Amino acid sequence: MCISGSFSTFDTVTKRSTSVAGVWRVCYFVVTSLDTGSPLMSERDQFTRQIERLASSSALHGSESLCKLLRYLAKHALDHSGTPVKEYQIATEVFGRPANFDPQSDSAIRVQAGRLRGKLNEYYGSEGADDPVLVELPKGTYLLQFHHRAVNREGSNGHGRQDLARPGLQKWMMTSIVLGILLAISVFVIAGMMSSNRVTPTALAGEAEPVPPEFRQLWKRFLSGPREPWVIFSNAAFVGRPETGMRYYNSEHDSKGEIWDHYTGVGEVLAVHSLDQVFSTLHYQIRVKRGSLFSLDDVKNNNLIFLGSPSENLTLMEIPSTHEFVFQRATQGPRKGDLGIVNVHPQGAEPRIFMASPSTSPLTEDYAVIGFLPGLDPSRSVMIFAGTTTFGTQAAAEYVCRQDSLHELLSRLHLNRDGEVPPFEALLEVKVTLGVPVQSHLLAVRQP
Repeated sequence: MCISGSFSTFDTVTKRSTSVAGVWRVCYFVVTSLDTGSPLMSERDQFTRQIERLASSSALHGSESLCKLLRYLAKHALDHSGTPVKEYQIATEVFGRPANFDPQSDSAIRVQAGRLRGKLNEYYGSEGADDPVLVELPKGTYLLQFHHRAVNREGSNGHGRQDLARPGLQKWMMTSIVLGILLAISVFVIAGMMSSNRVTPTALAGEAEPVPPEFRQLWKRFLSGPREPWVIFSNAAFVGRPETGMRYYNSEHDSKGEIWDHYTGVGEVLAVHSLDQVFSTLHYQIRVKRGSLFSLDDVKNNNLIFLGSPSENLTLMEIPSTHEFVFQRATQGPRKGDLGIVNVHPQGAEPRIFMASPSTSPLTEDYAVIGFLPGLDPSRSVMIFAGTTTFGTQAAAEYVCRQDSLHELLSRLHLNRDGEVPPFEALLEVKVTLGVPVQSHLLAVRQP
């Protein structure tokens, strides 16, 4: 947690009450696993969940290209129901074929679709034999189809398809039984805790640690939106193979067909963890998505939090980004090609460019930007945490997840009359030891 605390009665109560919450998490997951047609999950979520189950199955294990095709076809089917997808679209948008791709003379997409069709049959003939949702790719089309598996009178899955609107009496009976059992367990656990530790309801409800006001102040706009904010983490394009060595994709020398885009830095992973803890403190959730699967429709309709610089989180190159502290690669000198942060309007003795430790020496210093900007839709907001390396990105996110450093940042801003945080850009200097950001110093703050 970003906020430290002492070991007190509250800690004991919290740990034990967590077990109650665990019981109800089990309740939730048991109920939803009984039938994905449960009202706890929307139809779209059911289908999306099934696609991810397929992608992680043994049938598709190691077939990244087929998983990418499956997710693309699924998104198209859900977003554009009944609208056929063209072979040319798949070739250029999924597999990176050039604009002059000719489906008549190149059968690569048809071959991939046939492979995917075979993998789906293989999956449902083995580990997916009892899955409640069927995913099909009929021959002669690229339009993915979703169906619910019918349930027979004995309660076991049949091979037919079920009307999506019929809930099924047996499902509700089983759900009621499970809920009743878990409710009884919860009451028993609470009674045991209160008896053995003399914990009263007042202690359970009245000693909760208050949420730091700085957190609510910074994230106010992200907590008032109609939907949870997206956290978009970078996953840069690589070429090569994990077992033989990989390097960053270079558009001047490398083919798009060789790209691997499902790797991300440890800093982005830990940044997501820190943000999740803060939003949990605020009793709010975040949604996480990798940059290569992000679309401009997502940009228009959501509050967004980006992790990673535009060199790796490529979506940042397509939307309004920072203007005072800009990521650029050096075009000359001994650091030519290295990524740095350009200080567009230096003040006083500030340097013009900030760069991390050279790649020829151990990484001990990095620089990062924190940006709070309006979205494409003025009613939406964008937050950016970006370092020249993954460790700078981690440090930027963690900086706003600690009450003391966030207080320092807010004290440097000219807040609106109602106390709301206005758009700003901040530059951090980050000290790194053995791959861990150990200290961050706020160098400069700009407000438009």
